[in-house]
Amino acid sequence: MSKAKITPNKNDALRETMVLILAGGRGSRLHELTAKRAKPALYFGGNRRIIDFALSNCINSGLNRIGVVTQYAAHSLLRHLQQGWSFLPQERGEFVDMLPARQQIDDSTWYRGTADAVYQNMSILKNHYCPKYILILAGDHIYKQDYGQMLMDHIHSGAKCTVGCIEVPKEDAKEFGVMAVDQHLKVKNFVEKPADPPTMHGKPETSLASMGIYVFDTDYLYDVLEREVKSPYTSHDFGKDILPKSMEEGVLYAHPFSRSCMGRNTVGEIYWRDVGTLDSFWQSNIDLVSEDPLLDIYDERWPIRGCPTQTYPSKYYYKNTNPKSVDDSLIAGGCIITDALVTPYYLKK
Repeated sequence: MSKAKITPNKNDALRETMVLILAGGRGSRLHELTAKRAKPALYFGGNRRIIDFALSNCINSGLNRIGVVTQYAAHSLLRHLQQGWSFLPQERGEFVDMLPARQQIDDSTWYRGTADAVYQNMSILKNHYCPKYILILAGDHIYKQDYGQMLMDHIHSGAKCTVGCIEVPKEDAKEFGVMAVDQHLKVKNFVEKPADPPTMHGKPETSLASMGIYVFDTDYLYDVLEREVKSPYTSHDFGKDILPKSMEEGVLYAHPFSRSCMGRNTVGEIYWRDVGTLDSFWQSNIDLVSEDPLLDIYDERWPIRGCPTQTYPSKYYYKNTNPKSVDDSLIAGGCIITDALVTPYYLKK
């Protein structure tokens, strides 16, 4: 007689989970902004950094075992992690560890893709952390999410791999991995960045897109990475290689972001942005500044932490007799604003 599967409680599951934040991308579509620092280290919304959203989501979710995988132009990012995210008590097994590219395969092979970045750190995961579950995040997205809810959905579904998903307009889905699911959220089809994205049943203008957030059973992840690295045709990428393989093996499930979103606007709409281009980076900053912002960074129920800094107050002064206004803006500490008319572009249209 087979033994019934015992589902761990949430606190146990959180303690048995290791988070890996992939923060090593070059960010070339942001041009000069990422010439000297990695994309996750870019300032956002004043004095926060982009990676602070993923890190804050982890802490707010009760996930305090975190590794940040770095590669390109990492100095600014590493300094930020050291100065702003070293407060977790390591004596309790809590940490934010830095995992820079170490050329483990040979002296010329850096991380070749998102899956390879995890594969090259497998020995550390096995020998030092020993997690039961691994949560993989991108370090360059703006959103608020309770990862604990996604983790428990993963466990209850019986999945080996769960991918976070969000509904997007079909015309925007060309930049994402797109999937189709059944009534139990089991993924039945997955295609990476399709020219003609498939749409959702009953929603001909909407596609179901991957957010680049994955939960894996650790043993399964190790196994699939070992198999994939031996393939001569692999791209070493989760979206192109690992998720399609998990779908073929019948162990891939989807987690709708609406179930775990902690950052809704005033009309209840969920918020998630990939800030990989100049336009999306600019627009996401503008989303913060209205009276009823699309994403509320002042919400203390789900705070977005950063590196604490002591700055002088911002100062405004005018040399002429016609003072200029500052509308719909976030002014960080330490700014000096002189004779400035600050108005968001969308108000000028």
